[in-house]
Amino acid sequence: MSDEHTGLWTAIDGLWHHLETDQPERPGREVLLLRMLKLSEEVGEVAEAVIGATGQNPRKGVTHTWEDVEAELCDVAITALVALRTLTPGAREVFAHHLARVTARAQTVPRPRPDAPEPGGAP
Repeated sequence: MSDEHTGLWTAIDGLWHHLETDQPERPGREVLLLRMLKLSEEVGEVAEAVIGATGQNPRKGVTHTWEDVEAELCDVAITALVALRTLTPGAREVFAHHLARVTARAQTVPRPRPDAPEPGGAP
């Protein structure tokens, strides 16, 4: 595993440890469920930032930048990895295995040629 990936998982483990030691005592399952709910909150913040970056709320106008969207997406990724770490101490291996499966699957999906006719269309 590269130093970059090791650094990522060291940071995730550190954040997980901080959350585990700096939270009120809760039953184990409740902690897990709350971490999963936190992920939904972060996804909502991405939506809010996109709406704000595109000015889709006429009452508010442009309230965010695309850099805000980037930061919110990073928060989603971090929160998801911390939630995975909460679920299993083997999060690093679980994620690596899943990423390999998704990557392999994506490489086997045929891509349409740009000049190919659309299905059901005239040749």
